[in-house]
Amino acid sequence: MTENPFRSPMSTSSGADEIGEPISSARATYNVMADTVTGVNVRWSDNKFQALFVFASVVLLSLLGAMIAALNPQWKLPWFGGAVIGSFAGLIVGIFASGIFLMFYRGARHFKGKHD
Repeated sequence: MTENPFRSPMSTSSGADEIGEPISSARATYNVMADTVTGVNVRWSDNKFQALFVFASVVLLSLLGAMIAALNPQWKLPWFGGAVIGSFAGLIVGIFASGIFLMFYRGARHFKGKHD
């Protein structure tokens, strides 16, 4: 009988994650340590998600900043100034939002015993 109530008894001998790719115990230990204490996240899927999310937030907020600067003559700010401010805001918002999402996502996965 397995100690983990979230994993089915059929999957205890395989040592594989949900896709079927085997992961080593050292890799699982590193992933738990990197996600909960400290370390660099080396998961390609997490890094790709975060890069795409930050890119999309930079593009969207730079466009929004350019539109706000162009439509608000009281600021006396050129449209590209608003785009630069919006790009910086998009960078900060994208990093924090994607990091917080990954924190909760990986925490839920570890709670279920999936340390892929």
